[in-house]
Order: sequence, then C-alpha cells, then structure tokens
Amino acid sequence: MKIEIHLHFNGCCREAFEFYTKELGGTEVSLLTYGESPAGEHVPEDQQNWIVHGSMSLGDLVIAGADIMTDYERPAGFNILLQLENEEDSRTKFALLAEGGEVIMPLQSTFWSPSFGVVRDKFGIPWEVNCSPQ
Repeated sequence: MKIEIHLHFNGCCREAFEFYTKELGGTEVSLLTYGESPAGEHVPEDQQNWIVHGSMSLGDLVIAGADIMTDYERPAGFNILLQLENEEDSRTKFALLAEGGEVIMPLQSTFWSPSFGVVRDKFGIPWEVNCSPQ
C-alpha cells in the first residue's frame, strides 16, 4: 500500500505546484486541465484551465492536487510536515511558505527542534517546518 496526499485548491493548483516545484525542490509529474479532460466541453470557459488532476513529487512524498469546482473548503485538520536538515534551510523554506500566507507559529527553537514553525501558505495549505536536531 502507498499513501499519497491529495490537496484541493480554488483555481490555483497550477500556480501552487509550480511554486512547490521551484521553491521546495519538487518534481512536477503531470498537470491535466478540465479542458483537456473528456468532460471539457461541459466545463465553464473560465475554468477550462483549472487542474482536474495534478501530481508531483516532493522528497519521498507524492502530492496530488486539483482545483475543486464545487464548494471549496480551505484545508483543515492536518499540516504537511517539511522535515529539513539544517536551520538555514528551515529559515529559507519557512520564509518562502510564509510570503503571502499566514504565520500560525513563528519559526523558533523548541525542546525537539532548533527550528520549528507553522504556516499556512498563500494557496491555503498548512505546513509545519521542522529542523532535525544536530
């Protein structure tokens, strides 16, 4: 069995995956639009370029995503944990994720990590950034 994360977006899946690929070192696997799908002729014109299915790798994790055409709800009840090897990398990645987003817990030293913080990025996805103790 393999478990993957499937994220929902409100029209910004392509932008989010491009950001995660560029800034977090992900590898984009695929992006399929509603317009390219068999249901394309039934999709409103302004949503033709929305993503019906996207898939990318981030480290050992495969993340799938889609722009939801029904009532979108901001993701809640989970965080994606970004585990990093050094404090400088954790500061850099936290700042990238926080830009245009919302800092929930500022990056700080904790009893388990020299650098830990929680942020909701500009796409509405919640992240924990954690640096492994040296």
